[in-house]
Amino acid sequence: MSVNFEIAIKHILSRKKQTLVAALGVTIGIGMYIFANSMMSGFGVYSQAEMFKVNPHIHIYREDEISQPIATGQTDEVASRVIINPSIVSGSKTIANPQQLIERIKGIDFVVNVAPQVNTDVFYNKGDSQCKGVASGINIADADAMFNISSTMLAGSLYNLQGNLNGIVLGSGIAEKLSINLNDNITISSSKGVLKVMKVVGIFSAGNKNTDESKSYLNIATAQQLFKEGPTFISNIYVKTNDLDKAVEQAAALQLLTPYKVEPWQVTNADMLAGDKIRDIMGTSVTLTILLVAAFGIYNIMNMTISQKLNDIAILKATGFNGFDIVRIFLAESIIMGLLGTLIGLAIGFVCIKIMSGVYVGGPSGHFPIYFNATVFVTGGIIGMLVTSLAGYLPARKAANVDPVAIFRK
Repeated sequence: MSVNFEIAIKHILSRKKQTLVAALGVTIGIGMYIFANSMMSGFGVYSQAEMFKVNPHIHIYREDEISQPIATGQTDEVASRVIINPSIVSGSKTIANPQQLIERIKGIDFVVNVAPQVNTDVFYNKGDSQCKGVASGINIADADAMFNISSTMLAGSLYNLQGNLNGIVLGSGIAEKLSINLNDNITISSSKGVLKVMKVVGIFSAGNKNTDESKSYLNIATAQQLFKEGPTFISNIYVKTNDLDKAVEQAAALQLLTPYKVEPWQVTNADMLAGDKIRDIMGTSVTLTILLVAAFGIYNIMNMTISQKLNDIAILKATGFNGFDIVRIFLAESIIMGLLGTLIGLAIGFVCIKIMSGVYVGGPSGHFPIYFNATVFVTGGIIGMLVTSLAGYLPARKAANVDPVAIFRK
């Protein structure tokens, strides 16, 4: 043990209460930082998992065309002009040569799965009861591989749709509203005026109220019939990639293959991502504020220590200790207090995560959505040590500038 470090230990042990108070401030700050960031990470992971139950990484579709005002191009004031209000041009939503495009997309190295889909607005009818929703015509295996629909099934099986043109899988909200059970019949009518009597072969719950009260799954051939279209009609192509965080760059690469709209999930869910970012900033700000308060506590304690030990500092400098030695002594005290508080704070944060992860909250999430992230622990430890080291360095510099002669004269 060096002389400087030994002196720092003696100082700390001579004022145990002050040391514990300073370490406790850091402990609370680090513990709150770990818990808050783990909770925010958990909510982020949970919300993404819920979102990707019905949304793809990349969505390819035919965008609505807007009509343009008609102008003659003449500049003569007496020339007549025809003006119309821009509106959506009615036309087919189909993607031309969808199978060829799907095969080309499957050949891209970052593509994991491709699922064609036909979405149509429908009314679900049973007797006098009726509700509105969206029916999705799917290739069962492709859609299940992308969205893991089978894991959301409450009754029946998604694969009962395989080869069944009169089968339908309903959201649990629709089934509850219309008092429908498995194997019951239901009438659906499409926006094209097509009516079909369908047999309920499954009931699912995605955990989202809006989805469960509106969405259903059909065989893709049935959805094409509801649209009054042939077997080549595809309105949407969903793509799953190997890295959802790179979906923007990957969508740009897929855009080179097709003139249709290629939209990554970050664009589709921009509002939700903005809300998550605001929540993360607020949570991080609160925890960093707590750490800064703890740092000010250490700063004040170190200032008080230096004021109380001016005579000791003067004696040390008179016996050969230079300013660098004095800085090392008091900086070591601050680091020890910060290290003690940081280690206890990390332990408390870990215990809080374990406790909260075992709390059952019900619903689709099951247990409390908190996420253990080693990066958060490492970051918390680094921030705690940096803040406390800085809080100790500034008073240490003040101690290094003490003039021993002036102290002895007093």
